[in-house]
Amino acid sequence: MITAFLRNFNVLTDTEINDFLSMGTIRQLQKGDFFISEGKFCKEVAFIRSGILRSFFSPESGEEITYCITFPGSLMTAYSAFITSLPTLENIQAISACELLVIQKNDIDKLTKSSMNWVKFFKIIAEQQYIELEKRLFLFQKEKAKKRYMDLLENQPAYVRQIPLQYLASYLGITPRHLSRLRKEIIF
Repeated sequence: MITAFLRNFNVLTDTEINDFLSMGTIRQLQKGDFFISEGKFCKEVAFIRSGILRSFFSPESGEEITYCITFPGSLMTAYSAFITSLPTLENIQAISACELLVIQKNDIDKLTKSSMNWVKFFKIIAEQQYIELEKRLFLFQKEKAKKRYMDLLENQPAYVRQIPLQYLASYLGITPRHLSRLRKEIIF
């Protein structure tokens, strides 16, 4: 899965992909385990081989706000903390049992120094992260909850039912009760 993911960008050679794979280590997370917790330094990136992760923060009210859900076949990190080397303000937690391929920041730095292909690759990843963030922001501002839910169902139908109601509702910016009503309206 990760080899296909890396090849899909048409930037990396087979040798470069093998270098990446050799630097990675497999990590298992059980449901509820944290990839990273608020206040920690983020020095690694994970490729999600299986399972689902959620990113959330807790404002002063203490209520957890899920702002990102990441599915298999994606890279995941506490992106701002990874770039700035400052402690993270977010938590990344397994919603289900996960298998991750984890690569350390210092190994990524080695890769980017070894080949311009890696610089191009990580530039593309950064651009995609920005586009996804902008898309989510526009979706939140322009569309009603039903449309946001429908988009999620369309893009990740196999995983939506695995996400606990309270996390999914928070991600959609609605109450669990409102989400229950939406689910009854939508037959899938």
